Parts: sequence; C-alpha cells; structure tokens
Amino acid sequence: MSAPLPVARTVADLRAQVGAWKSSGLRVGFVPTMGALHEGHLSLVRLAGARADRVVASVFVNPTQFGPNEDFDAYPRDEGRDAALLAGAGCHLLFAPSVGEMYPPGASTTVTVAGVSEPLDGLARPGHFAGVATVVTKLLNQCAPNVAVFGEKDFQQLQVIRRLVRDLDIPVEIVGGPTARADDGLALSSRNAYLTADERPVAGRLNVVLSEALRRLRNGEDVSAIETWAVAQLLAAGFSSVDYVEARAPDTLDRLGPGATAGPIRVLAAARLGRTRLIDNMGD
Repeated sequence: MSAPLPVARTVADLRAQVGAWKSSGLRVGFVPTMGALHEGHLSLVRLAGARADRVVASVFVNPTQFGPNEDFDAYPRDEGRDAALLAGAGCHLLFAPSVGEMYPPGASTTVTVAGVSEPLDGLARPGHFAGVATVVTKLLNQCAPNVAVFGEKDFQQLQVIRRLVRDLDIPVEIVGGPTARADDGLALSSRNAYLTADERPVAGRLNVVLSEALRRLRNGEDVSAIETWAVAQLLAAGFSSVDYVEARAPDTLDRLGPGATAGPIRVLAAARLGRTRLIDNMGD
C-alpha cells in the first residue's frame, strides 16, 4: 500500500517543498485542478511527470470564476478520493488551500487578459476568465514550477493562460494536454456527473457534430453555414440550448472570415443538456 500523498495547505509550505526540490536540482511540474478528478486530469499529471522530476497538483474550487447562478456550491468535492488518484498517477504533493489562504481579507487585485478572453465563454460567462486568470497567476507565482500542464478541452482557457504568462513574463513553460474522451468521444469533464442516464447518449453527439463540422470546414465549405448547421444539429439531437459553435483561429481566437478555412482551424462549442453545460473543441 502506497504512502498517503503529502498535502500542503499554505503557500509557505508549498514554497518550502518546491524550493527544496529545486535546490536539489529537480525540475518541478504543476497541474492546477478544481478536484472531482477523472482520467483527463490524471493524464495531465502523467504528462507533467514525463517533463519533470516532481509533480505538484492543486485542488481548489475557485469561487471567483463562477457566476452568481452557476454551480459553485454544488461542484463535487472529495479530497480523499482526489488525493488517492493523484498518488496513483505519480503526483508527489497536493496543494489544497482554503479560500482564505488564496484570497486573504482585503484582496483586491484582478488579472484580466484582453482579446482571447473576450469571445465565446467570455460572452457566455461574464467575469469567468478574470477569475481564471487571477487564480492561475497566483498559483503559478505560489508554486513557481518549471512546467505547468493544462487540458486542451478548455481550449480558450489554455490560450488565456498562455497569453498572461507571456505578457507578465512568468518563467514557466505552459503545455497543453490532449483532451481525454469516453468511448463515444464525449470529452471527460467533472460536470459529466450531472448527466442523467437519458442525457448521456445525447451528450456524445457533441463530439460527432464537431468532427463533421471540422471536416466540412477543411473541405472549404462556408464558415457561417457550417456554424448554423452545427447549432441546428445539436438542438435536433436533444440539447436544451447552444451557447455557441464557432470556427476560430487557434492562436488568437479571431473569427474565421469567408475563404479563411485554408489555414489552421479550431471549432469550439458550448451547449446545455438539462442542468449540464458541456464544452468541447476540435482542430489544429
């Protein structure tokens, strides 16, 4: 039986352990999470382990990235289960701070990233990316890893983080980990636990529709027509509503205009199925 995963609950303890590793010449990898871990998270831990000698994972359900009518209170939390899964995936330290540790009384600084944070989920979830950018900036400063790994399922988030690291001169390598999927192609997500038995087969259609949309775009079909087609397909499949299906340039997330499908394409979508909001993306 493996030893329990060590847990740091304060920034001081986290920095002490990471500092000791670095003083010994070890390379440190970091995987920030909100817990409720699944194979997608664990694949990121293993990827960090392939690029570093020691791996830190954080579990922190960040209140500043949830809107007033979102699922902060209901978001699943099970630190013991998460710690066991992390240990099995090769993690060496769990950072599990309290809200008070991350946001001390009087905290008033927010990090905002213009451009890549503004469309898509920036419109659908106002304030979300300011919360993400702020907590990720804090976590990277607290841990000071050599490399940090984020999942490509949250592709817009990944681009926001890449931009803030570049703009703020944070000395860390940002690596995107491939999206882990179920057998029917549904992107793994902690929120998939909200899906009912009847909704689960419908959820798998999101991946199918995005795959076909990307194929047709690469064949040179009209961007606007394909986006409209994809929304209609999702609604016909049984999704309650569709926040967006859009084809964009991967690096900048700029809209693709007519005739722009010859270059790299990333198709991003967010759709609601009952109480569950699903996001996914595909492309170059």
